[in-house]
Amino acid sequence: MNTQDLCFSSISDLASRVAARELTALEVVRSFLSRIDQINPAVNAYMVVTAEQAEEDARRVDREIAKGRAPGVLGGVPLGIKDLIDVGGVPTAAGAHRRFHYTPERDAPVISRLRRAGAVILGKTNLHEFAYGVTNINPHTGPVRNPWDPSRIPGGSSGGSAAAVAAGLCAGALGSDTGGSIRIPSSLCGTVGLKPTYDRISRAGVVALAWTLDHLGPITRTTRDAALLLRVMAGADPGDPASVKAEPPPFDEPSEDGLSGIRIGVPRGFFWERTHSEVYAAATGALRVLADRGATILDVDLPHAEDAGKAVAIILSVEATAYHERRLRGSLGAYGDDLQVRLLRGFFIPGTDYVLAQRARALLTHEFLSAFHGVDVLVTPTTTVPARPIEEDPGAGAAVSLTMSTELTRFTNPFNLTGMPALSVPCGFARDGLPIGLQIVGKPFDEALVLRVGHAYEQATEWHRKRPNFGHRS
Repeated sequence: MNTQDLCFSSISDLASRVAARELTALEVVRSFLSRIDQINPAVNAYMVVTAEQAEEDARRVDREIAKGRAPGVLGGVPLGIKDLIDVGGVPTAAGAHRRFHYTPERDAPVISRLRRAGAVILGKTNLHEFAYGVTNINPHTGPVRNPWDPSRIPGGSSGGSAAAVAAGLCAGALGSDTGGSIRIPSSLCGTVGLKPTYDRISRAGVVALAWTLDHLGPITRTTRDAALLLRVMAGADPGDPASVKAEPPPFDEPSEDGLSGIRIGVPRGFFWERTHSEVYAAATGALRVLADRGATILDVDLPHAEDAGKAVAIILSVEATAYHERRLRGSLGAYGDDLQVRLLRGFFIPGTDYVLAQRARALLTHEFLSAFHGVDVLVTPTTTVPARPIEEDPGAGAAVSLTMSTELTRFTNPFNLTGMPALSVPCGFARDGLPIGLQIVGKPFDEALVLRVGHAYEQATEWHRKRPNFGHRS
């Protein structure tokens, strides 16, 4: 297997080959580090590459295997970490001005879980400033570029993580999702992205954007890989009292069976309106594939879905401004123009509006849960459009970012509001070679079924096997 093929291998394949001594963890890590050296300057996915530590961690995995000990389910698997999640001894920058950087003494709990499973951390990935945006056009770190076309955005705010996976710069990555920030870049970069149920994964040791909307989750090449990472990452954590106390079910064995008996709900109104024609065609084609796999396709009604975006906008704005309030009063000039506009806006939202938005959240959650009385999952396009061009004019950054946020979060943020698990899987390409994503949504804590549907779709298609060639389809 050549280096390029190795760097596009699945997590499960790499872990099994390292455990079987077909490859050493050090060989795997060095292959990825070499590719990062070659490709990252064109993509700008990584901010920090921890090469020496990664090689040492790989050697540790190899020593355990040499002693006949099991290396862990992620033994030797190289991962990228969104740079708002603490990795001990490595600066956490959150895509922000250096004034706000800090170096944590210890790993965030989710990183500790990954290390115990044998994962190797390659470095910290780029993101939209403080995760508050969807373009990954960052005034401090430069834009992340979409591996399918470097003149296009990768989506955000976890754009560095998605671009790294898509470009073969890691086997999988961690992202965060407040209004779609795992699923949007996964859709635009042709990767698999899972936002689990709210509270499924601890958020301790993570720079917050909006406390009641933030989720952590994996970005991978396949649903099986996403399931495997979720199994490792999920579970209760004393450092995050809101995290779920029950141990998660085994997610890493999506059924190989078809979808006979599975009822798929399609909210034809809001979630399929004002959608790019090629996105609509690809998502409609995906429904046909799911039906061919045995699923029953049913229309469902979510009459107030459009109100979700309004509620998210208010909650996100107020909570983000509250988090940054002290910094804003002393260091406003250290924020980019885009973020200044967003954060200052939060000061002008009345408390009554925030309370009413939370009330709307309760009503919408009830409405969305009621839709599942007749179906098992919901399916929509992930985004309304493929990746947009990068706006290179700094003066236009704030206006462009706000417009794109409204456009790209339209189908994703309702499931941050309601806390439901949502998965984006590749479902096609636009005529200009840009990826398109399909969103699969389940009931709270039913990630296993969401992943099963995504896995069944993957088994019937080849979209997830495609590789970018920096602006040219391969």
